[in-house]
Amino acid sequence: MLGSDWLRVARAPSDNGAMSGIDWSKLEAPTLTEFEAIAHAAYTRLPARFRKLTGDVLIRIEDFPTDEVLDSLDIASPFDLLGLYSGVDLARKSVMDVSTVPDMVFLYRRPILDYWAEHEETLGAILTHVLIHEIGHHFGLSDDDMSRIEAEAVG
Repeated sequence: MLGSDWLRVARAPSDNGAMSGIDWSKLEAPTLTEFEAIAHAAYTRLPARFRKLTGDVLIRIEDFPTDEVLDSLDIASPFDLLGLYSGVDLARKSVMDVSTVPDMVFLYRRPILDYWAEHEETLGAILTHVLIHEIGHHFGLSDDDMSRIEAEAVG
């Protein structure tokens, strides 16, 4: 399992911003399996009380959202969607509801990797943000609530 140390690389002051200590010619983007391990590590850094509430929510890693998902959200590019909560949020769920499909959070590897390449954030921080945002939909949390949870997870 990949740890958060894999995500951190120090810059040497003398290398003019280039990364040192890593042979980049042999590295590839994380596979779905490696990405799942990184996402799991990000999930375990979420506040314990928040994780405890997520017991029945499944987290799935896929390369891209399906065409059906993109069409239903009126999104033109598959790179514009990093994650998705699929299910009925707790605010609208009734004990009388019978669901044949479990609540799920989808994390889309390729759009997240693309976002990572374009921004100065760690992959772990991006995954944490997307996880909190999508799980927050399950609980019907406000943006302020999600920001507070993210601050606890990151710092």
